Amino acid sequence: MVVDLRSDTVTRPTDGMREAMATAVVGDDVFGDDPTVNALEQHVARMFGHEAALFAPSGTMANQIALQLVAPPGGELLAGSDAHVVTYELGAAALLGGISTRTWAATGAALNVDRIAAMIRPSGFPSVPTAAIAVEQTHNLGGGGVIPLATLRDLRAVADAQHLALHCDGARIWHAHIADGVPLASYGALFDTLSVCLSKGLGAPVGSLVVGSRERIARARVIRKRMGGGMRQAGILAAAGRYALDHHVERLAEDHARARRLAEGLAPLGVVDPEKVRTNLVPLDLTKASVDAPELAAEAARRGVMIAAMLPQLARLVVHLDVDDEGIDEAISVLTVLLA
Repeated sequence: MVVDLRSDTVTRPTDGMREAMATAVVGDDVFGDDPTVNALEQHVARMFGHEAALFAPSGTMANQIALQLVAPPGGELLAGSDAHVVTYELGAAALLGGISTRTWAATGAALNVDRIAAMIRPSGFPSVPTAAIAVEQTHNLGGGGVIPLATLRDLRAVADAQHLALHCDGARIWHAHIADGVPLASYGALFDTLSVCLSKGLGAPVGSLVVGSRERIARARVIRKRMGGGMRQAGILAAAGRYALDHHVERLAEDHARARRLAEGLAPLGVVDPEKVRTNLVPLDLTKASVDAPELAAEAARRGVMIAAMLPQLARLVVHLDVDDEGIDEAISVLTVLLA
């Protein structure tokens, strides 16, 4: 048995998803005439209560398109120091968008709105003016934490008072929706732009969408083409995404339950607090363990359990639709031996 807990991006299309892909009606999306892509974009826009959406090949591209929509070259983006757009997108905001980034100290999903508000710089020489704020829902390095709706509403009020845009890296926003029961449209109402991923948790092989106003998405289409993201018969991929939305959102509750059971199984080792595991990510704090994250990942892989070393003392386990109860039991067994 191999249990792959490195990420929820490792899933393979289900039989039903493969059938949807094989029978998709397609066109040329660069010309705007792929009906399956168009239908997916319209559907996702409606889910979040926005006017339009744009299908992109990856979450990083979707995020970077959105950031260019809300922050001009030379403008400033505020984000957490552990945010995906800062940590895992290879400096794309600066390189591709000319956007200056300033960060608050890593807090995961536990945002301090007053602290963020105090960081905002107004227009006027010599400061770089703040143009936008980005948050992550759920929060990756924050262990899959969910930012409370009340906190996001307070942040929206700050953004409105300062005339700033608010972007959501919603790669796993579906998990937040299931965990807290917040309607997707309620999240959508708080953000000027969102990126939402179909290949994390939902099990599609490829794809994210940028969500926003009709005017912004028209600009986004130009930016996507400039970044090399214009695709042709992309309906084959869009069909997988639509299948995922129709069949794999509600079942995320199963992943959350298995992640909690995984955390409870490892809790006696002192590496995780199950009460903080709310979605499908299980972070392992190895600061007091006898091995570091790379060593643990390497040894676990040799025993058939694959995990991700995120930081020297932080490992991550991600539960997804390709991990069943037997896989959870095997992971607990292997990691217990290695961490005992």
